[in-house]
Amino acid sequence: MQWKEMHGWTVKMSMPSVLAMVAVFSMIPGGVLSDTRGTQGLEAQQIAQGPTHLHRRLKRGWIWKQLFVPEEDPTPRVIGQLKSDYDRGEFSIKYILSGDGAGDAFEIDEYSGEIRTLKKLDREEKAFYVLQAQAINRRSNEPVEPQSEFIITVQDINDNVPQFQNEPYVSSIPEMCLIGTTVAQVTATDADDPMFGNNAKLIYSVLQGEPYFSVEPKTGIIVTSWPNMDREAREQYLVVVQVKDMLGLSGGYSSSTTVTVSLTDVNDNGPTFQHHLYTFAVPENAAEGTTVGRVMAYDGDSGINAKMTYSLEDDLEESSTFIIKTDPVTQEGLILLAKPLDYETKRRFVMAAEAVNDHVDTRFLDLEEFRDRTTLKIIVEDVDEPPVFLSEVYEWKVPENAAVGTVVGSVSARDTDTVNNPIRYSIDKRRDNTKAFKIDPNNGTIIVAKALDRETANWHNITVEAKETTQSHLSSSVVVFIKVLDINDNVPRLARDYQPYICEGTQAGELIQLLSAVDPDDPVEGHHFYFSMVREKHINPNFTIRDNQDNTAGIVARRSSFTRKDRTQYLLPVVVTDSGSPALSSTNTLTISVCSCQPAGHCPTGGVEALALSMGVSLQTLLGIVVCFITLIVLSILMLVVRRHRRKQQEKLEVEGKELELPETVSQKVLYYGETGGVGADLNFCQPAVPLRRHPRRRERRLRREDVRASIRMSLRESHLIGPDDDVFRQFILDRLTEADLDPYVPPFDCLRTYAYEGSGSPTGSLSSLDSSTTELEPEQPVSNPRTYTVRLTPWYWGGEEDTIF
Repeated sequence: MQWKEMHGWTVKMSMPSVLAMVAVFSMIPGGVLSDTRGTQGLEAQQIAQGPTHLHRRLKRGWIWKQLFVPEEDPTPRVIGQLKSDYDRGEFSIKYILSGDGAGDAFEIDEYSGEIRTLKKLDREEKAFYVLQAQAINRRSNEPVEPQSEFIITVQDINDNVPQFQNEPYVSSIPEMCLIGTTVAQVTATDADDPMFGNNAKLIYSVLQGEPYFSVEPKTGIIVTSWPNMDREAREQYLVVVQVKDMLGLSGGYSSSTTVTVSLTDVNDNGPTFQHHLYTFAVPENAAEGTTVGRVMAYDGDSGINAKMTYSLEDDLEESSTFIIKTDPVTQEGLILLAKPLDYETKRRFVMAAEAVNDHVDTRFLDLEEFRDRTTLKIIVEDVDEPPVFLSEVYEWKVPENAAVGTVVGSVSARDTDTVNNPIRYSIDKRRDNTKAFKIDPNNGTIIVAKALDRETANWHNITVEAKETTQSHLSSSVVVFIKVLDINDNVPRLARDYQPYICEGTQAGELIQLLSAVDPDDPVEGHHFYFSMVREKHINPNFTIRDNQDNTAGIVARRSSFTRKDRTQYLLPVVVTDSGSPALSSTNTLTISVCSCQPAGHCPTGGVEALALSMGVSLQTLLGIVVCFITLIVLSILMLVVRRHRRKQQEKLEVEGKELELPETVSQKVLYYGETGGVGADLNFCQPAVPLRRHPRRRERRLRREDVRASIRMSLRESHLIGPDDDVFRQFILDRLTEADLDPYVPPFDCLRTYAYEGSGSPTGSLSSLDSSTTELEPEQPVSNPRTYTVRLTPWYWGGEEDTIF
């Protein structure tokens, strides 16, 4: 920042401000007041002697930079005055102040140029203000001097309390550490000006925590001042540190903070047993792994430093009967049983137990041994024990053809107690499903109870129980394994169901099928099978068996030119013999099919040819069977279609007939002739003289015709004197013709004669060759012998139930 010269200005300040400026800037080179020509000394001396008027005609005015105001100074207060050389006291000059704090913190008297404070200033909020001064002519408002800039600095006072940073303070140090070990560093700050006096100069001290800790006054570093601090004696300390400003002089401010110091553990203590002798009791029947007791060696340390390992020493036999392990959670020594106990053999065990730290700090070896010993005394308690078998497991062998009652072996148990009680044996039926063996309850002899079969069960596992006769609730058991030895009692057979085939064009000597065999038996030396053909009078001209001497054999063709036209299949008996004593054999007949093989030599496994081959017929025969079967299916379908079509047609006729409603009175006037020719006489349909039989289907159809006739009668007019309706009559004739054409059971007609509304009274006259009359005459005489007129029709209806025909 450059110093600015203000020509023609006269600066007047109050005595305290001037003195403060002189005091401050006497220590700062190039202070606020200075004159490049050496005139400042005189001017400063004149100011110090009192208010002095500076002549306006100085060739060079004041060179000034800043003013000073103490913070928290009461207001209002004049801190300085500006006066222009052009101000002759006529109040023609107006002073204007602008910049930081103008009008808020500072103001200027526009007539006199006095600068005053308007409020108390806080250096911690703003340390200095930059302002600009301007002198203008009141009349013309034109500046009479160039605008000049100056600085007002706020002087610091001790008005802030030092504050600790980063609270709370927590630290830890290892126990037994040396004097001067750094614990922590506390740091405090003061908002006052550190460059002005001692307001922000801090001093640290310990209020609480001596003589164990001390603090470095200027840095705030806390160190230990007491040797060999023991965590086991005291684990935590609270250190109160105070900080004061003004270098600790009176009149300053202070504050304090608390530092929590914890001692971390080091392995400076060894394990120690609480007792020199520990006594335990254990029953003799305790199982292996049973916890006999617990011992505890106390270690004042914690964590990894307190971990220890227990061990047993002295007598090797006794220490091997028991083991000791360290509980990882409680750090106790668990004494476990490692071997079975016997009260009758040994009743007391004495041994030494030792506890040793896992991690040893070599710095403290001269203080501690880090191990301790104690004595363990274990007493075995007597209990009533169950019988004990002489062997933990039994294993015997027996041939599968052993007879019932054959002795397999014997088990034996004894009472280990002082009183040797008798023992009874039995087989646990819950675990013996086969019931193949029995046991003598007195001596434990096991015999065969039923026939054995190695192929069904080659091993038998039975559980034998032994109980004391006096204390039946005490028992023990043992497992007996019995292996059934094999004998040659099964015939060998082929390994699978072979389906060999030979291709057309196979040459003599070619291999057709490779055979292998299986046998449920299990000989000691393994299986040895021999393959051969059944001995016949004549040698098989087609095939032979070649034994490979490795439990396999091959079927080989003796000749060539096999064709399906000559023969589709060949039967080949194969004999398989085992090597047992005595040797057993079986005969297996193979069916060899002749096949039209593919180029690669494979017989088709699918399609028509494969199916024919599996059925043992030729392809042509199979195709013929298939064609016949398809033809039958097609014919059946056609018959069903035709019958269904006829049924629909008949149902249609019945529906149409029901729609015609004829009067009932016309029924006696309608005659139906169904002769085949040669019969000239008509019959009275109401009273047929000869009952005839007719076909069942004919009778059913006849009933439907009656329904149609009734519907037609209902459609006729009541009076026969009225002429026929052409439409009704035409439809009636068409229905009759259709019914006659569709009924396969009605004999053929030479003509169809239907009479309705006929007679002399009819408009059309009579259509019949018979004479008829419209008047009521005597009843017609029936034909004397109707059989002569109906003899030709009888065969068509004979054979059914008797019924009336008309």
